[in-house]
Amino acid sequence: MNMQNLLAQAQRVQREISKKKEAIDNTTFEGKSEWVTVTVNGKKELLDIKITYANSIEDDDKEALEDMIKIAINKANAEVDKKVDAEMGAYGNLGGLF
Repeated sequence: MNMQNLLAQAQRVQREISKKKEAIDNTTFEGKSEWVTVTVNGKKELLDIKITYANSIEDDDKEALEDMIKIAINKANAEVDKKVDAEMGAYGNLGGLF
């Protein structure tokens, strides 16, 4: 394989990676816990929080609610990571491009 063919192939792979990363970035992911649902995008930016706890929240429940929010956000971010692994794993690490 000559150098021009190798360069052209690398450029094609780079375009594929960029397209897939953009698609992931524009996808929304949801994480749920018992009291909270959060939505993040593929960049792991928090887009929405819904507190699904039906009763009024008392001071004693504040710490539990904060923990539930953390759990939900972490679950949503784990979904992003799974999607990135599934879509981008075929390309290997490629020097930490994603």
